[in-house]
Amino acid sequence: MKPKMIWANLAVSDLERTQKFYTELGFKPNNPHSSNELVSFFFGENDFVIHFFLKNILETNVKNVEFGDAQKSNEIIFTLYAESKDQTDEWAEEIEKSGGTLISRPESFGTNYYGFVFADPHGHKFNVFHM
Repeated sequence: MKPKMIWANLAVSDLERTQKFYTELGFKPNNPHSSNELVSFFFGENDFVIHFFLKNILETNVKNVEFGDAQKSNEIIFTLYAESKDQTDEWAEEIEKSGGTLISRPESFGTNYYGFVFADPHGHKFNVFHM
């Protein structure tokens, strides 16, 4: 298999809150793909796409798959690369100011790693680190 594209679909309950959170963090909206059923954003230099669908829409369209409560479990965790420790710390502050939750505060771990974990307002987890 050699797919031409890959993107992620995550379930949310509040599109307006999702739109506000990721816009405040400076992510570029993928407007042609936003609607009353989903909001979409580009992540990273290669414009990886993440669609945030209303949970009931996603479960209707992805047959025989139930999406759990992201506050209690994870289907996936994305890692966002920070270019420095200072940038890592700045992102942690921005995330909190925008309504995200720091699951762990920025800290050193392993050999030459520095980072933290956060959740968006719907509980989707992201790992941020600098190496």
